[in-house]
Amino acid sequence: MGQDSVTFGNFTFTPTAIDGVMVVDVKSYGDERGAFMETYKQEDFERAGIGVRFVQDNQSVSTKGVLRGLHFQIEFPQSKLVRVVEGSVFDVCVDLRPQSPTYGQWVGCTLSAENHRQFFIPRGFAHGFLVLSKRAVFCYKCDDVYHPNDEGGLMWNDPSIGIQWPVLEGEETFCADSIILSEKDQHHPLLDTLDR
Repeated sequence: MGQDSVTFGNFTFTPTAIDGVMVVDVKSYGDERGAFMETYKQEDFERAGIGVRFVQDNQSVSTKGVLRGLHFQIEFPQSKLVRVVEGSVFDVCVDLRPQSPTYGQWVGCTLSAENHRQFFIPRGFAHGFLVLSKRAVFCYKCDDVYHPNDEGGLMWNDPSIGIQWPVLEGEETFCADSIILSEKDQHHPLLDTLDR
């Protein structure tokens, strides 16, 4: 990341190793009163090549060690712009676009209230995150509404994908036993068994 970055307004857009996925760094203005920042401006995002129309905002609250994902919508895929307003997470997406040269590959980055970083994930990806802080408030914009009967999932620790999840604070090595999963997220299929 870095050499292909472009800045429009208060946003710096950095492409990742997977086409269409971008890290977005946001400029914050602070003084003795506190801070202010724009978190989204359609014109600047369009200039960076992100021309989606967001129609729904979501927010979740999770505790340390919670891993949500890897999730995707099957017939009604969503582009997402994700960020953290309290705490920190390691955010990941996996390319599930069948004709993509990076199919099955992943990219991730740390999002926190302190770094103001955002992650843009286009349609056709599985998405998930691991909470690194004691508590995290995770916010995201979507370009389609949620369809509850259209959920798909991918196993978070699929060895064929090889996501390098970070070590949680207080641990010396990554420990899968420290991960907190929903019942549903414990039973997602592996990539090579997905019916796509």
